Amino acid sequence: MNRRRLLLGLPLGVVAVAATGWGVMLARMREGEFDPHTLPSPLIGRHVPDFSLPGLGGGSFASGITGTELQKPGRPMLVNFFASWCVPCVEEAPVLAQLAHQGLPLWGITYKDAPDATAAYLASHGNPYARIAVDRPGRVAIDWGVYGVPETYLIDAAGIVRWRFAGALTNTVIDRDLVPLLRTAS
Repeated sequence: MNRRRLLLGLPLGVVAVAATGWGVMLARMREGEFDPHTLPSPLIGRHVPDFSLPGLGGGSFASGITGTELQKPGRPMLVNFFASWCVPCVEEAPVLAQLAHQGLPLWGITYKDAPDATAAYLASHGNPYARIAVDRPGRVAIDWGVYGVPETYLIDAAGIVRWRFAGALTNTVIDRDLVPLLRTAS
């Protein structure tokens, strides 16, 4: 009989623990202490890692990007990991175009994408990037701690990573998070 009670009580205990955790998470979200889009990044407060990636090819896309170029950019800039197959990347494309139009330097790194697919994506959704590099195997993304695309990093004038956002940038995120950081990153 005791064994039967234990077997019936065990699922109830698991549900109670899960409900408690869910309740704590919701309370922290209400208080502004928990943001599910905020993922820890080992790069925050550190220099951009060393890397060298080829360009997309052709014209202004031929040069690629190196970590050395980002380690002392001289002014704040964004690095955006994206891909043609990424639906949230399409959603954030107008926001990136707006940032580029406002004069914020924006460099793009394609993540596990074919160059032809990337070129078609840029032709269809616009190209806000001053420079584009190709990370087809995804190794550089691993060094940056990328969980998935899109991900955007703010690099300050001294080449220190100051901010990371996982997910599609929105005007709300720009106003709430990025604009205050840009004021201090100059």
